[in-house]
Amino acid sequence: MPIQVTCPSCLKRFQVSDKFAGKEGPCPNCKKPLRVPDKSEEVVIHAPEDDSPKDSQGRSVLKPISRKDEVFTRKHALITFGAVLGGVVAAVALRLTSGDDGPPWWTQVLGMVLLAPPLVRVGYNFVRDAELAPYVGPELRNRVLLCSGLFAALWLLYAFVPSYVGELNRFAEMSVMAAGIMFFIMLGIGAAISVMVFELEFANGMAHAGIYLIVVAALALLAGVPMAGIPTEPVF
Repeated sequence: MPIQVTCPSCLKRFQVSDKFAGKEGPCPNCKKPLRVPDKSEEVVIHAPEDDSPKDSQGRSVLKPISRKDEVFTRKHALITFGAVLGGVVAAVALRLTSGDDGPPWWTQVLGMVLLAPPLVRVGYNFVRDAELAPYVGPELRNRVLLCSGLFAALWLLYAFVPSYVGELNRFAEMSVMAAGIMFFIMLGIGAAISVMVFELEFANGMAHAGIYLIVVAALALLAGVPMAGIPTEPVF
């Protein structure tokens, strides 16, 4: 078996027959003397033992575990698009058929609840850490439903806390500044929810909660829901 030799003077690499092992001679390139390594000086690298099952040709029958990164399918995209489009159509219809006080309260609650799952699902696909294995299957479904319920409950803070603190008849009577402060408080709480449910970074959690809150707020304004800034009604 040929022996690999490297000349220490010119660094030329070549092979010599194993019969010259341990002998000295001139380098064929620079003619300077060099010594051919002995067979005992060779470094032998042994391949790790493979005890896995094999077929008749000696090939492993075990398939490597492949990582599936794509968890957001076309079906999910169509469901999300349909939910938002349906929300826009419903918002326009409610604006055209409702009075000055906006659509009935139950339609507002129904809208924020129905929009939560698709928005939470699509938001998770955009903000999750691509270096980590995503949640899939029933575990993903359960986390989406849990996060959706908590996100929808954030609007209870907007509806009742400012009215209680400011002794208002309804939440729409709060000032625009107070509404903005309340929205950022909801955003911070929503980010904490995303971090706990989906194990996201806090900045990603804010983006995740922001997708839901902004879309719902935009549709509410489109539907004519008075969010803030209307004159305070006298209390008798």
